Amino acid sequence: MLAACFAPSKADLIKKAEGAHSRAELEAALGEPSEVSKLGPIEKWTYVASDGAVVFVLAGDTITFEATADR
Repeated sequence: MLAACFAPSKADLIKKAEGAHSRAELEAALGEPSEVSKLGPIEKWTYVASDGAVVFVLAGDTITFEATADR
């Protein structure tokens, strides 16, 4: 809970990730995700934000989807 107090907002995370199309580019922009879940070649990377979370879905090395969630 305390980490969320110092976390960037969802808008900040999305802005930092803008232009990232690969796993390496996303990690360079945002660092390691707060949580990673896998289903075969699909990975869901979740970054905790002060106002919720931002989720990126990766297929192999490519970012295929981005979504936000409230706390």
